[in-house]
Amino acid sequence: MSIFDRYIGIDYSGAQTPEASLKGLRAYVASGSGALHEVKPPPSPRKYWTRRGLAEWLMATVRETPRTIVGIDHGFSFPLLYFEKYGILQNWDIFLDDFCAHWPTDSPHTYVDFIRDGIRGKGAERLGERRWRRITETRAPHARSVFHFDVQGSVAKSTHAGIPWLRYLRRALGSSVHFWPFDGWTPRNGSHVVAEVYPSLWRSRYPTEDRTKDQQDAFAVCSWLQETDLANDLNRFFDPRLTPGERPIASIEGWIIGVS
Repeated sequence: MSIFDRYIGIDYSGAQTPEASLKGLRAYVASGSGALHEVKPPPSPRKYWTRRGLAEWLMATVRETPRTIVGIDHGFSFPLLYFEKYGILQNWDIFLDDFCAHWPTDSPHTYVDFIRDGIRGKGAERLGERRWRRITETRAPHARSVFHFDVQGSVAKSTHAGIPWLRYLRRALGSSVHFWPFDGWTPRNGSHVVAEVYPSLWRSRYPTEDRTKDQQDAFAVCSWLQETDLANDLNRFFDPRLTPGERPIASIEGWIIGVS
């Protein structure tokens, strides 16, 4: 029996500001065994989703729909070395608050690079090094560090832009959403789930048809979540193979679902 009733795949973008219409920000949805479809933003002068608009849509959608799993393409946390360097307690909620205090990338008219360049925020007090990698990044083929900016395929900018919106969703939706694996490796019965994904794991499984790369990534995430759940195989991906020493670290650093 499948666990979820609805599947959402999101390809994220850290470009521009929270209010900017971003061609690279895409969302696909499927209900049960039904066909996938792309979700477009409400009619407005903006043609594409904004980060703020997408977060607001996710909040409303999760509240109104049956049990849902959402896969979002950016890092949810940082390597353990970051916590150790800055003396941050190894607790995800504390991390979220500390990050947002230094990297307020959800503030109006704020580019990630504004904070990197010292124009806004206090990013200089919370910098990582590109050689720092989470355990899950060492296991995922070609995955880059969440601190590796300014290279093709970088997830650093989308991670730094997206983390405040995870806090937004967590505050808005409370215990109805299980942020995996920070709330535990086994999702709570009946809860929605939000998990980190890496579209490169599944992109080539599905014909591209007429989709752009960003659309294809969101489509692939949604497709994999739906197919894996309908095959009653999703539970094993909530329990990746980790040593007793790795598991508590990964509980703080986060994990990419689908990485074994």
